[in-house]
Amino acid sequence: MHSVLKDIFGYDQFRPGQEQPIQCLLNGQNVFCVMPTGAGKSMIYQVPALIGEGLTIVVSPLIALMQDQISALQILGVAAETLNSTKTPQESQQIWQDIRSGHIRILYMAPERLMLDGTLEALKRLPIKLVAIDEAHCISQWGSSFRPEYEMLMDLKQHFPDVPIAALTASADEATRNDIIAKLFAGNVNTFISGFDRPNISLSVEPKTSWKQQLINFVKDRKGQSGIVYCLSRKKTEAAAQALNQVGFTALAYHAGMDKHTRERNQTKFVKDPSIIMAATIAFGMGIDKPDVRFVFHTDMPSSMETYYQEFGRAGRDGDPADAYMLYGLDDIRMRRLFITQDANSDSDQLRREHKRLDALIGYCEAPTCRRQTLLAYFSDDSDPCGNCDICLNPVELQDGKIEGQMALSAIVRTGQRFGQSHIIDILVGANTARIRQFGHDQLPTWGVGKAHTKPQWRSILRQLVAAGFVHLDVAEFGGLSVTAKGKTLLKGEENFAYRPSRLQTQAQSRTRKALEPETDLDPHQTEVLGRLKTLRSSLAAKRSVPAYIIFSNKSLRDMVLKAPQTMNDFANVHGVGQAKIKLFGEMFLTELNT
Repeated sequence: MHSVLKDIFGYDQFRPGQEQPIQCLLNGQNVFCVMPTGAGKSMIYQVPALIGEGLTIVVSPLIALMQDQISALQILGVAAETLNSTKTPQESQQIWQDIRSGHIRILYMAPERLMLDGTLEALKRLPIKLVAIDEAHCISQWGSSFRPEYEMLMDLKQHFPDVPIAALTASADEATRNDIIAKLFAGNVNTFISGFDRPNISLSVEPKTSWKQQLINFVKDRKGQSGIVYCLSRKKTEAAAQALNQVGFTALAYHAGMDKHTRERNQTKFVKDPSIIMAATIAFGMGIDKPDVRFVFHTDMPSSMETYYQEFGRAGRDGDPADAYMLYGLDDIRMRRLFITQDANSDSDQLRREHKRLDALIGYCEAPTCRRQTLLAYFSDDSDPCGNCDICLNPVELQDGKIEGQMALSAIVRTGQRFGQSHIIDILVGANTARIRQFGHDQLPTWGVGKAHTKPQWRSILRQLVAAGFVHLDVAEFGGLSVTAKGKTLLKGEENFAYRPSRLQTQAQSRTRKALEPETDLDPHQTEVLGRLKTLRSSLAAKRSVPAYIIFSNKSLRDMVLKAPQTMNDFANVHGVGQAKIKLFGEMFLTELNT
């Protein structure tokens, strides 16, 4: 498999977390991989697909995403295709002929196309080597991105009992992961979790005051950079794009209310132009695989931690420094609660889960310590203080909350660690509700001990206890609060807890991290050569109607400049240069390098 990695993809070694699941698939075993965006998930199924004979089927949710991956594979010399609604009957017929002849190695399809009776019957007559499911979190109703058509994939094992299945995602909390393992694999799977951290992305949250001015203040040091501005409403995307254009940026809008042609045109411009800002609703993003997005700015709070992780994860896929910046206000919470309660398609369990997911994101916004630690804790991952979030860079003034923390934890323990936030707060403030009397909780020693704080203050404290890892919020059950091992040490007085008073009570001064340029380590001459290589890359990409990164990534171009290859053999040692790209582009880039 190392020869495939080098000869086709041009890489000298696998990234962490890739080799073991690949070996499992080659051994005929199922795998479930949770890997951060940019960690090379596609390599998990692309490498085994190219070893030996047989067809690999890749399930992907969006045509745009499929087409970018297919274009990248075809430039590498890999026979990859897709069957989707954009194909004419004649094109589909030719693809089926190429599949039956064994010419096509990787076939991309949407789940609803794969699970058609006719498609399944045709595929059962072929030597299927592997089925890979991208964006696997869409399978789970526990997740925030559930797609009903993905649920049909639960029957895959019945149709292909001896074919290994790979499910891959970048964002799935513990409840979603367990649901996927049960539904898709019935527990028979090797699970690999490579962590959720994206250390190159700086995380910041700012109280919302004047969103347009805050957006302009943020982008003013980022001229020439590509970014995404997420807005809650269609109208706001138009206003954001207009505000940015008025101060000299090139910005486009994207939302579901625009006609299809305009949306597609704007998306193509964004993907191919290195300096466009896209102001968009959540309708934009899943099909975008643009590696050099330098920032994602949210003018409004998203619906959940998973959604936020997915959306800001579209920044910095090339590994260079990037920013995730969110504005957060009381009205965001009100609107998000309203959206949840108005969702006619959700049953009571789903509504409850979505409220709890929102609670977790509010906890992130109110985190008194490192935001990255709060984010990763939600996904059952951990981290030391990162030094790359607003709280680490600009520490906030905290209040000693050891007593408040012990009050809350005591109330949770004394009520059996099964009640939610509202009931615990009612106990702390001494409320005289029917439910309190029903369970006799007005007789507890903790009833009324927290009267010095209001209910909103206790909500903030409890959210910060969750964010700091002292309290666990059970999303899969009834939102019950339980005390973690770390919380038990706080109860015993062996741990300290400091909390931040609600930052929405005062207007905080906007402090943004200075925009970071990607690290290049290039001298002026090398920088000039890199500019020429990027121009050549853009020209080749335009001729082929593909995004520039499909020709060569920025990392490959920088490696060319640093290694200064003189011959084709030298060129083969550049990062990301395989045999097909040597034949296609070697002479042109060597000429430019040695001009």
